Amino acid sequence: MAASPAATSRRCCFGSATTTQASDGFSRRWTRRRSTARTIRCATSRRRPQPDIRKATHAGRQPQATDPESVLGIARHIAKLTRARPIRNQHVAAALVLMPKGTADRHQRNRAGNQGGSDMAGRSDDRPPAARFFRPSRASRRAGIAAALPMAALPVAAIPSLAAIPVAAIPLAALLIAPDAAQAQSAAAGSAVTLDEVVVEGTAGQGAEGAAANGTSAGRSSAVTPEAEARRRLEATPGATAVVGAGQLVGKADVTIADALNSVPGIIASAFLGGNDQPKIHIRGSGLQTNPTERGLLMLQDGLPINRADGSYVVGLIDARLADFIEVFRGYTGNRLGAQTLGGALNFVSPTGSQKPGVEIDAEAGSFGYAMTTASAGTRQGNLDAFGQVSYSTRDGYRDWNDSQRTNVAFNAGAKLSDTVSTRAFFAYTDLGFQVPGPLSRQLFETDPTQAAPGLIPGINAGPNSVRDQPRRDTAQTRGGSRTTATFGDSLFDVAFGYAWTDDTFRFPIGTGYRDTTGGDFTTTLRYAYQPDKSAALPLFEANALYVVGAAGRDYFINNQGAQSLQYGSSDFDAASLSVGAGFNLPVGAFTLSPAIAYQRATRDNEDTYDLSTRPRLVYNQNTGKWIWSTRPATDTSFSRAYDAWTPSLGLSWHPAEGQTMFASMSRSFEAPTFDDLLEPTGGGPNASPIGFLTPDLKAQTATTAEAGWRGSAGRLDWDVVTYYSWLDNELIRTTDGSTASTVNADKTSHFGIELGGRLQITDRLAARLAYTFQDFEFDHDPVYGDNQIAGAPRHYVIAALRYAITAPWWVEGEVQWTPQAIPIDNANTFYSDPYAVVNVRTNYAVSPGFSVYGEVRNLFDIDYAGATLVLGRVTQPFQAVFLPGDGRAFYAGTRVRF
Repeated sequence: MAASPAATSRRCCFGSATTTQASDGFSRRWTRRRSTARTIRCATSRRRPQPDIRKATHAGRQPQATDPESVLGIARHIAKLTRARPIRNQHVAAALVLMPKGTADRHQRNRAGNQGGSDMAGRSDDRPPAARFFRPSRASRRAGIAAALPMAALPVAAIPSLAAIPVAAIPLAALLIAPDAAQAQSAAAGSAVTLDEVVVEGTAGQGAEGAAANGTSAGRSSAVTPEAEARRRLEATPGATAVVGAGQLVGKADVTIADALNSVPGIIASAFLGGNDQPKIHIRGSGLQTNPTERGLLMLQDGLPINRADGSYVVGLIDARLADFIEVFRGYTGNRLGAQTLGGALNFVSPTGSQKPGVEIDAEAGSFGYAMTTASAGTRQGNLDAFGQVSYSTRDGYRDWNDSQRTNVAFNAGAKLSDTVSTRAFFAYTDLGFQVPGPLSRQLFETDPTQAAPGLIPGINAGPNSVRDQPRRDTAQTRGGSRTTATFGDSLFDVAFGYAWTDDTFRFPIGTGYRDTTGGDFTTTLRYAYQPDKSAALPLFEANALYVVGAAGRDYFINNQGAQSLQYGSSDFDAASLSVGAGFNLPVGAFTLSPAIAYQRATRDNEDTYDLSTRPRLVYNQNTGKWIWSTRPATDTSFSRAYDAWTPSLGLSWHPAEGQTMFASMSRSFEAPTFDDLLEPTGGGPNASPIGFLTPDLKAQTATTAEAGWRGSAGRLDWDVVTYYSWLDNELIRTTDGSTASTVNADKTSHFGIELGGRLQITDRLAARLAYTFQDFEFDHDPVYGDNQIAGAPRHYVIAALRYAITAPWWVEGEVQWTPQAIPIDNANTFYSDPYAVVNVRTNYAVSPGFSVYGEVRNLFDIDYAGATLVLGRVTQPFQAVFLPGDGRAFYAGTRVRF
């Protein structure tokens, strides 16, 4: 057994930076990662071979424009400045080719000072592992990016090497020339970038919910707004769709993504990781068992993906409060947007300066240290408009080790270039940080649901130790993009480009350890629509292409009692996802026939860049109280995977009456695994770090789905009823024991569901709404699980509410969230979570058209319930830690001012 290179002294991770001398004689530098992270990074020197292009760059010479590899070399060097990791994918690399020479020179001098000028190739592999690893701080990486971005705004003529940049990367520089902004447009078929000619605002709180409370038709508005147009298009779509307007969230405090989406039947969004807004979202079981990074849905902001190139996304990067409305495409309806999933797509549409001129300020506070403030401002001058938003939220949390903070900044600007051409550009930045309190056993959950996971307690709790390991996630993402629409007669062309840079550090418990991922993704979206009948909601023909390409580096470190320790793995990821499709909406008598077909391809490449022959391992002996270091042989984890499929669909719709749509469809879907599925740390436990990695050769998940539905309104009633049945092959099933996770393909599974939504204006003052979801997800003669239910999916899920308008500006509402049946926690169906019902009450008072106050009580009766659970293959002991407690009773109040 190797002795731990423990430091002789260091301060607590909540203290200031300090320098220590390790017992193995190597100096370590401990730096605080950032003010909100409350973590300490341990960095020791490591140097990688530098590309030859640096010599020319630092000498002040520009690489030759005819040499594409020279441009790629600069891009790789910039990647080193921001992450000490080369980016090999040329399309992403070309987006980073410009950087001030001074920044590069300073970094070169810093590296020379830290590493003494010696080259990696000349070092012996018998050095202690602590001496071989170096990572720039988050601040230095961001500084490199910030220094590079302004250079991208140079005129094209001033960039001699532009000819060497791949064509797909050129629009990135163009979009950065335009004003930064958060693109604010629908993703529905035939939608366009516009500067609204007419904006008619309704009563405060008017939306599907506000309308019901004030006696008007729910979900209808006489205003010519993007939301109204999106509703018209989605209601005509032959599939399950919905629009969630900002008015439906009026009066709700501490609004999360779950709050915004749970009013839509078929969407299950439950609090999972314990942060302020970190739900696990699934539609029709797609992405049901994923954690901590989500997959199974295409997540869009203003028509551009938030997903990374491998299909994964960090759900907490989205702030639902900043959206003007949310478009929901359940199932195959997301295929025409480029979705490669069973679940479909969600598009968060931002406000614009044309639609919302003026200033608006919101402020909220409440239980568990919650505080939130948002501010927005919009303006329009002639053919130009602009809109900016900023929000900040913080929360101590219901449980121990449960703090969270999030900052969002967004800005968009639009221009009407001519009568037929409009464009909009955006910029968005999100900084997210939250602690993870971890799962509890049933006994600990029933004793004290507020405690953080305490680790192994024989006969009482078997799970991770959040008190000791202090799991936490810190993610920062910067996004930029542009979207341009041109109309020529009956044809509409829509082109969008986007780039996102993500820096994601997840400190898991020791069973997985630190996972540090940094990289960029470039998106291109092309849409075409032919619509000879301008009064039709949908175009006669539409075609689309979505291409996302990205590269990232990921480092793995051992979590030593909450501090980053020795590195045990390192990888470079390259991924690409392509979706190309076309479809018709053909009037056939009283019916509309909608055939479509799409081709989808995904690639996942991993290069193992860990250069030692062994991997360090740390084990805690609970009997002796000692930490023991050892090593395990390191094997190459590199792989290259490619997946593709054709996904046809056929929809038929009929409008039996005005405002009503009946539809039926058959469709195919396809979903490729993410890097989280394809590369898994293995061999870890509550008191032991991993011994290596699994690289399962997973297949893509495919499905055939039959679907039928009816939505519409009659008098005081609105309804939306959908039923579906999916036959799945190779479903991606992911399970965890709280320390490590793994993904496998299930041979045959089936998903059956009923989605029922409705709103009823009972009287002029009293309105009711309902969202009911029935789910029956099963294995089909599985060799391990037979015909069992797939774990983690509630069979019944109900959200119902009554709203009463006391006066025109003042209403009160009661809401119940009800899971009436126990939910299987493991696929063996041996362990279940209990049913529960949570009651919430809220009120909103519009003092004036520009000023309102509101309040809310969550979990009115203060019940203890498990809002979510881990999902396991089989629970082997009754004290397994799997329960994630929901919040106790909480009080919130807020105010909104608009002028």
